[in-house]
Amino acid sequence: MVDSKVVTIARLAQWRIENFGPCSYKKSDPFKALVNREEQALVYSFVSRAITGSKEHPTIARFILRVSNTGSSRKFYISPVHERLLRTCDDFVWPVDSTFLGHFIIDVEFLDLKISPLNGGEANSIWPCNGKLQSVAAQSCLQCLARMLDETIHADLTVNTADGTLRAHKAILSSSSPVFQSIFHDNLKEKESSTIHIEDMSLEACMAFLSYLYGTIKQEDFWKHRLSLLGAANKYDIAGLKDTCEESLMEDLNSENVLERLQEAWLYRLNKLKKGCLMYLFDFGKIYDVRNEINNLFRHADRELMVEMFQEMLIV
Repeated sequence: MVDSKVVTIARLAQWRIENFGPCSYKKSDPFKALVNREEQALVYSFVSRAITGSKEHPTIARFILRVSNTGSSRKFYISPVHERLLRTCDDFVWPVDSTFLGHFIIDVEFLDLKISPLNGGEANSIWPCNGKLQSVAAQSCLQCLARMLDETIHADLTVNTADGTLRAHKAILSSSSPVFQSIFHDNLKEKESSTIHIEDMSLEACMAFLSYLYGTIKQEDFWKHRLSLLGAANKYDIAGLKDTCEESLMEDLNSENVLERLQEAWLYRLNKLKKGCLMYLFDFGKIYDVRNEINNLFRHADRELMVEMFQEMLIV
């Protein structure tokens, strides 16, 4: 049976002690703290029974203790900041000055509560931190950018593609690419007409390109238009997209696409992809799987690329 009830709000827990009496300790109600969005609850018991998680999830609490009487002569005690690892109830016992008799109030303000993960490692706060806040803010920002593109909210730019037009925003394109920034700053024709021509891309591929710049591209659209996106990344000097395309093109090398990928790597100076293609052909012996297609490559490929391929053959 508990001797006192706890009232909580935000990170503050409070007990009103009506009569401490001759006993040496008081027991209190537990209370619940929500750990995450799924509203999994941990129960914390206070004063003599401690605020505890479990043996598997020990709690680290940082808190300030404040004791005050309720009589006419107000008296306060404010503790320094405590930080304790709480495994049992004995880890969270509060000594109280014997002069606090009769009616008094105990407040505990929690500065932080951390739970140790099951697999060890650093304890994590149960309350939002800067990283979580930034994540929420970033998601909200992406939703706004998606609406700006999809609903053409305050769009100030027309993009002419090979088979249609799109609407976009100069500020987004300029902040994503130094080439676009230069176009809108220095090119009088584009500044006055608010129109640019990306006629080497289809409407669908250009929409995927814009979606990448707005941070809302879908994986399936990226996968479908990788080569077009690679060309746009090279043309408009978008290093992050270029690197992402190179990594992706490395993932599904096979005998049907390796020669095409090798030429793309040579054209766009993708050294990692080029090395991967040459390894696939020569180190793994797949050159014999493409002997019929290799003749066409020899007729059209750059002379320096041919020299590099022959050097690779000699090494093997």
